[in-house]
Parts: sequence; structure tokens; C-alpha cells
Amino acid sequence: MMKVTIYTDGAARGNPEGPGGYGSVLEYIDSKGELHVKEISAGYKKTTNNRMELMGVIRALECLNRPCSIDLYSDSKYVVDAFNQHWIDSWIKKGWKKSDNKPVKNIDLWKKLLGLKQPHEIRFHWVKGHDGHPKNERCDQLATRAADGDNLLEDVELI
Repeated sequence: MMKVTIYTDGAARGNPEGPGGYGSVLEYIDSKGELHVKEISAGYKKTTNNRMELMGVIRALECLNRPCSIDLYSDSKYVVDAFNQHWIDSWIKKGWKKSDNKPVKNIDLWKKLLGLKQPHEIRFHWVKGHDGHPKNERCDQLATRAADGDNLLEDVELI
């Protein structure tokens, strides 16, 4: 099973009515032992930081065309905790309601992410943002660049 490392970040730029973006970096070693790095970033309007983080994770997983063993690093504790603490399982059983009976945000994105997650072995890791971690900093750069526009800045072929 191919091992893949994904670093992702979302940027809302502090304005829910303004641009937002995400950046994802995929790293993997091919059958020849060569390291490959794929970068993805995109900008969107009127969205939130957690939504951007989810979209970054989803876009990265969409680039994998075979089951992989994945270590995914995110500076969003919300995204990481949702999986590591099994929030999603309990939300499904409650009909996508939180304990305070409010609808879960980003329902469609969560459902898409759950579908993409199925063929993979994924370990989610929280990396404190802006702590100087080089991969986290690179994702920050991508997300900020993506937030400045609406276009996909760099796309990747399936791996």
C-alpha cells in the first residue's frame, strides 16, 4: 500500500464575505523510491476557515486513485478532532445533529469526506499553526495565495 503524507491548510482571511482559500501538499514515494510532491490550491468566495480546511482535505484525497496509507497533518483542531474523537459517527446516529440539537455545519462536505476516506487508512494529526513547522508554513503560503483569487492555481494528476 502506497504511503502518502498530506499537509493541508485553509485561509478565510478574517472576512466571511471575502475570499477564502485552501492549500494542500501531498508527498509520496513511488515504486522507484523517488519522492514526489504535489501542490494544490484554490480560492473561493464567502466561506469559513473550517470549510476551507475540509475542502483542502477532500481535494487532496480526490487525487489518490488507489487505496493508500495516509498521515494527514492539519492546523485545524476541528477537522482532526472530528475524526480522532469520532464526532462524525455520533453525528450520523443523531441524524447529523449536534448534542445541542443544532445541525452540523458543512454536512455535504463531511459526507463527501467520509466517502473518500473509505478506501484509505488515514491517521489525522493536529499541527499547531504558525509554529514554524516547514510543511505547515508551506500550506499557509498556498492557502494565502489561493485566497487571493478564484482560480485553481495548480492541479495535480491522480497518483
